[in-house]
Amino acid sequence: QVQLVESGGGLVQPGGSLRLSCAASGSIFSINAMGWYRQAPGKQRELVAAITSGGSPNYADSVKGRFTISRDNAKNTVYLQMNSLKAEGTAVYCCHATGVVSGVRYYPELWGQGTLVTVSS
Repeated sequence: QVQLVESGGGLVQPGGSLRLSCAASGSIFSINAMGWYRQAPGKQRELVAAITSGGSPNYADSVKGRFTISRDNAKNTVYLQMNSLKAEGTAVYCCHATGVVSGVRYYPELWGQGTLVTVSS
C-alpha cells in the first residue's frame, strides 16, 4: 500500500518561512507529477504548485516568486519551500501524486492527509 506522508506544517508569523515535505512510502517504481494543494477555511481546494517527473514546476499566480517546489526522485519526496508567507496562506496543505507505479499496481492519483499551516502573529 502506497501512502503519501506530509510533514513540516505549523504556526509561522507573516513574512516567515516553512518547508513542507511529502514522502511516498512503499515500494515505488515511478511517480509522474507531484504537487501541493491547499484548502483554506470556507474556500475551495486550490493547486499551489506541481512538478513533473522531469522537474518542471508550475505555480499558482498567488505564490509565484515566494514558493519553490522541488522533488527528489530517489527518495520519492516532494518539497515546498514557502517564503514571505501571508495570512491568506493559512490552510491545510495536501500532497498529491499522479501516475504512481508500485510493483504491479498503478495508482492514477494519491492524496496525503494534509498538514496545517497557520500564518498568524
